[in-house]
Amino acid sequence: MIKWFIKRFDDLSLHELYAILQLRNEVFVIEQNCVYPDLDNKDQPAYHLMGWKNDILIAYTRIIPPGVSCPEPSIGRVATSPSARGEGIGRQIMEKSIEHIYKTYGTTPVKISAQLYLKKFYTDLGFSPTSDVYLEDGLDHIEMVKS
Repeated sequence: MIKWFIKRFDDLSLHELYAILQLRNEVFVIEQNCVYPDLDNKDQPAYHLMGWKNDILIAYTRIIPPGVSCPEPSIGRVATSPSARGEGIGRQIMEKSIEHIYKTYGTTPVKISAQLYLKKFYTDLGFSPTSDVYLEDGLDHIEMVKS
């Protein structure tokens, strides 16, 4: 059973913050072999959605308010632990992220910068491409919006 929590940056415990940074490091830096500036000052204004199973963080997203990265609210740093993949947790956390955005900001477009290989995953969630493919941190990405 997954326990879901959403918190503002200032409400995160040190344990939660460490687990978030550890999962992001595991997925983006080690697994995807991508060196990028993870600490970008967008964590502080963001909401942090966490999925915990047996006291281990297995899923995470960062929900950025409108006006911080782009005019729309956005979802980023979407990460599922390799040990928890194939169980539909990625879809669950994205649905919960979108639900939080709608509750917090109203029914508004939601923007993401998706890794290109996940385009179908996000299309199935209702996102549509809004840009050409571009290189970000050495990986192919595409901007997508859920209207």
